[in-house]
Amino acid sequence: MNLIRHTSLSLVIAVSIVAVAGCAVEPASNTNSVTPAGSPSPPASASPADKVSVAIPVTLPVLDALLSDDAFKSNLKSKVDLTDDQIAQLRKVAADEVAKLRETTAEGTSGTAEQSRQRAVESIRGIIGEQKADALFDLAREYWAKGGENKENPAEAPVKAAPNAVPKDTRVVVNIPAYRMDVFQNGSLVKSYKIGIGYPDFPLPTGLRKAETIIFNPTWTPPDEPWVAKMKNVNVGEKVAAGSKLNPLGPIKIPIGSPSLIHGGKSPAKLGTFASHGCVGLTSPQVQDFSKLLAQVAGSEISDAAFKSYFADKTKTKVVKLGQTVPVELRYETIVVEDGKLHIYRDVYDQDTNTEENLRAVLEAHGASLDDFTEAERTQVLFTLNAMSRNPKIAVAASKSTPASSPRGSAVADTAEKKPVVAEAKKPAAKPIGKNQKEVVIELAALKGKGYPSAVNFDTGAGKPAPKPKSTAAVASAR
Repeated sequence: MNLIRHTSLSLVIAVSIVAVAGCAVEPASNTNSVTPAGSPSPPASASPADKVSVAIPVTLPVLDALLSDDAFKSNLKSKVDLTDDQIAQLRKVAADEVAKLRETTAEGTSGTAEQSRQRAVESIRGIIGEQKADALFDLAREYWAKGGENKENPAEAPVKAAPNAVPKDTRVVVNIPAYRMDVFQNGSLVKSYKIGIGYPDFPLPTGLRKAETIIFNPTWTPPDEPWVAKMKNVNVGEKVAAGSKLNPLGPIKIPIGSPSLIHGGKSPAKLGTFASHGCVGLTSPQVQDFSKLLAQVAGSEISDAAFKSYFADKTKTKVVKLGQTVPVELRYETIVVEDGKLHIYRDVYDQDTNTEENLRAVLEAHGASLDDFTEAERTQVLFTLNAMSRNPKIAVAASKSTPASSPRGSAVADTAEKKPVVAEAKKPAAKPIGKNQKEVVIELAALKGKGYPSAVNFDTGAGKPAPKPKSTAAVASAR
């Protein structure tokens, strides 16, 4: 079984991820490039992370995105030996799924990442057979490893590392299940942001990316997709102007390598939930604040006057090149030792990360051992880990929260035939854990003074500081 890992589970290619919500990476050189003074960029170096191979990391919307790329389609012919007719059939079934999602809206659909991947497996194998389908999945993983970028500027694959690694350099760290983005400068955490993440059908990718530009007042080009034809006042291939109400990208977008962006335009209610299509979603005030900070840590601070001038004409796109490249690390860690406490997050993309094996690896990385815990502590931790896993062995309490708090529904698959994630998960005399709970915090004496840093200057997007998560020794407190 794999340890805590940075799973390469989504393969959405940049130009077409916009096809569903506007998370599009457009060329950064289209308008008015501005380069503040700054030193040359050092190569981005990855924080250590366990490398993992996801068996079948493709959903139908992801396949739709891949098939919009001519190079990928060409490789399907040369490497997988697919015919034009087979590719057309794949494109149709993928486009139909995208259209279905658009018609119901992603917020209104239900299901899990596992179910989305399974639908893709069945559909793809039904069209091209199991052997060629497996070859297609391999090609998709290879394509993902390159980040959809050219050979001269490839995205870097994750490298082996300790869980919950604390950066020693300047970089941005996103932990997807925690709905949190951190900005580090020279190894110190300077600010944290609450974020929205990609829906299970359009998951936020993982691995090492990089930020090189900030694009103010971005335009949006609708792709050639069935749902676009149904939209009013929007035409395929015709740019939607910066500042337009029809433009979903907000006031700023920051490309971080295919397929993703960091961009604004989200409401505060969408933070801490599934809210985007392969992107990191922020509110417009958040993305403005983040952009200023990003430029500052990149050694190319943008003055208030310059920042204000970029928005003087919201119809005019301005591209600002950072003084140095800033690594952006996209993590998928559901078990985190943070500031002396154990944080267990919901396995939102159904990656089977909440396992005892992963727990032991995380604790070992911080000089602790599950075997050294008291019986009460072990019982509490294992019960919580099980309850927050994809397939809990013990039924968890019905959540009092409404589905609106997690629009895609619980990411826990209710599949009885699945093997339990935790071998022993005795139910302790503690507060029940609801199916829609996103985080459980447990205070453990053995972890005192250890772990990843707590959020700093936490911007929740609501205009007020975030409350500190409560915890008591060996008793879980959740939010």
